[in-house]
Formats: sequence, structure tokens, C-alpha cells
Amino acid sequence: MFGALTEKFKDLFAGMTGKKTLSESNIADAVSQVRLALLDADVSFSVASAFVKRIKEKAVGEAVTKSVTPGQQFIKIVHEELIALMGAEESSLKLSAKPLHILLCGLQGSGKTTSTAKLAAYLQKKGRKPLVVACDLQRPAAIEQIKTLCATIGVPVFSIPGETNPLRVVEKSLKAEGDHDVVIFDTAGRLHLDEELMQQLAEVKEVVRPQEILFVANSNTGQDAVKTAAEFDKRLSITGTILTMLDGSSRAGAAISIREVTGKPLVFEGVGEKIADLQPFNPRSMADRILGMGDVVNLVRKAEEHFDQKEAEALEKKMRKAAFTYSDYLSQMGMMKKMGPLKNLLQMLPGGMQVPDLEKSEGELKKMEAMIKSMTNEEREEIVDIIPPRRWRIAKGSGTTIDDVNRLIKNFKKMKDLCKNLPSKKQMEKMSWF
Repeated sequence: MFGALTEKFKDLFAGMTGKKTLSESNIADAVSQVRLALLDADVSFSVASAFVKRIKEKAVGEAVTKSVTPGQQFIKIVHEELIALMGAEESSLKLSAKPLHILLCGLQGSGKTTSTAKLAAYLQKKGRKPLVVACDLQRPAAIEQIKTLCATIGVPVFSIPGETNPLRVVEKSLKAEGDHDVVIFDTAGRLHLDEELMQQLAEVKEVVRPQEILFVANSNTGQDAVKTAAEFDKRLSITGTILTMLDGSSRAGAAISIREVTGKPLVFEGVGEKIADLQPFNPRSMADRILGMGDVVNLVRKAEEHFDQKEAEALEKKMRKAAFTYSDYLSQMGMMKKMGPLKNLLQMLPGGMQVPDLEKSEGELKKMEAMIKSMTNEEREEIVDIIPPRRWRIAKGSGTTIDDVNRLIKNFKKMKDLCKNLPSKKQMEKMSWF
């Protein structure tokens, strides 16, 4: 996600590992490199300067814990300050309000319409009943776009064919809310310098009286997004920001700057093109990603969403006793597939695990699934030995080779042996970074 910024932090921290103490001289050099890395990532100059000043003040004279190195101590300080910079705690919408009115605003091309549909899908998952109001009357086909997106999730869209005044659309939509407990207003993109359009947006706000005004910022626009967010905040008093296109940004300085400049929380982030690719913004998760430490926060969130807690606990017990079966293996593969592509999951692990030939790895998983599905119930539960004739039958039924089946059985047995030596939860906690 952050590409060059993450690599620069890794190089910086690698250079700190040999230091015996945190002194003013090596800290000065380190914070200078931090400042350059942030500026290169398009972080606002004032934000970068204030950030490194806080790091320096905290690091100089810091007592180094015996259990960690000075380099690790410095990483810890940077990590903590990044979290604080981006809000410390995860923010949430005022869901207690019914109906909850949410107004989305921002520049043209920032991803407002797509974010509107994604937000509707997110709230629908939370048990809310959203209605989307199409107020973008400036961009051709904007109404058709939002209707198409919302149709995929079964969310209705209020619009008035041929209407050119968004105020009239808003006024009539308020009378058509019905039993919808969330109403999301998708407004047209505009420059903060366009006084006429900004005044129009202020008038829309007065009619809607939204509890939430979310500024939608394209992460690729860097410092421009920060300046624009500040101007929109002055005119509308935004309540938070949605960062879009973080999956395609290698700089993403806006993610670090917007909250500091506006004083308003980063609420959501768009991490892909699919309608489900919107997640709450978590400062710790973002700090982890910036420093190349994976994204355990959202990996756990995905697991909790797709894995049944009782099933997971039962599987853990089975794994520790090396008693899990091919059926368990197949079930877990199915749940993992729901969490998303293997590539994305591996990159969320600490260290950003990379697999050289990921397409081949995905193909291997599909072959494994096909082989297990070609087994009988007795074979899956290991009630019977999978002797050579059975292996030939499995290979034929799954469209694989006898070598593939032999490899699956060999690796499965090896994995069961490894599971006997799995660390306990207490041991896992001791392995954590900080």
C-alpha cells in the first residue's frame, strides 16, 4: 500500500539495530530520515515537522527496556506516535440516531458515488435499512451509476428524473424516507474554490441536517486532499473522512495528514474495487501497515466475520491434539476463501509474507480442495487408510495426478506432526513485538 514509505522505514530501522544506546546524535539522524520519508510520501510539511519533533522529544533520554534493543525502542516510539497522529482510537458513526442522515462531499473523482454504495452495504450488514439519495446532478450518468451499484445489494435509490436542482431532490427525499433508518446523500463533486457550488452544498446541509458529514478523499491526491479537506471543514464542519483508493496508492500521505489538519477523525477506508471493500479506519492497523508490520487488526476482523467462534475453538483443540481431519481442512479452506484472495491475507501477516508464485499457490489450493472433495466420508475422517487404489480413484475423480494425491497426504501428515508442537496462547503473547 505505502510502497516506498514502508521500505524507507524498514531501512531506517535496520540501521538502528546496531545502536547500543539512544543518543541525541543517532536520534537526530534517525528523525531527519523519518521527516524525509514522510515528505516523500506527500505528508504535509507542517504535520511531518511536528511529528518528528514529538518523536525526538520522546526518544531523547528514553530509558531503554532491558528486554529490547535501542532500535526496537525507537520503532516502538515511532509506532505509538503514528497511532496518536491518526486518532489513537477507531471512530464510529452516530448509529443511535434514527433516521441517521449522512452527507458525502468532496472533489470530483474522489470516489464519492462508489463510497456511497459501499457505505450502504456496510450499514446494511450492521442490520440497518439504508436509503440512498442521488444528489449528484452535475456528472453525466452519476444517477445510473449509483442505481447500478445499489441494485447489487438491494438498496433503493431516491432520484427525480430530469431534475437539475439538488435542493428539490433533497426536500422530496425527506418525505420519502419511510421506514429507512439511514439515509445517505451522494452529492456532486466540486472544488472548494467554486463559491456557487459550495454555497449550494451548504444549503443542502441546512435542509438535510445531517448527523454525519463525511469528506471523501482520494489517497492518491496527497497534500491537495489535505488542503481541500481543511477548506470543506471550514465551510461545512465535516465530522470525518473516508479515504479511498488506498489499495492503489504507494504514497498515501493524506492518510497521515488529514486527521491532524482537520482535527476530525478518519472513519472509513476503501481498500479495493468491490462493494464490500470498505472497512472502519483503525489507527493501529494503519500504523502497522506503514511500518511494514502487516495488518493483524483487520485480519482478525475478517476472521471474526467469517469464522464461527465455537468452531474455531473446537478446531484449535483438535489441532493441538493433532486430531483434525481432511473434513476440517476442507471447512477451513472454505472459510478462508470467504475472507478474500490468498495474496491479500498473506500480506496482512506481520512481515508482509510474499509467495514468489502466488498464482501457482492459488492453483495448488484449488487442487487440494478438489482432491478432498473426491474422497469418501470415511477417507476424509481418516476412518480408513487411503491405500494406493483409493489414491488412484481420488486422482481420477479430481482431475489430478497420483503424485498430487501422494503430496497432499504426505503434507497433511507432516502438518499434523507440526501441530503437536504449536505454542500456547501465553507463548504467542510473549512473541508479540511490544
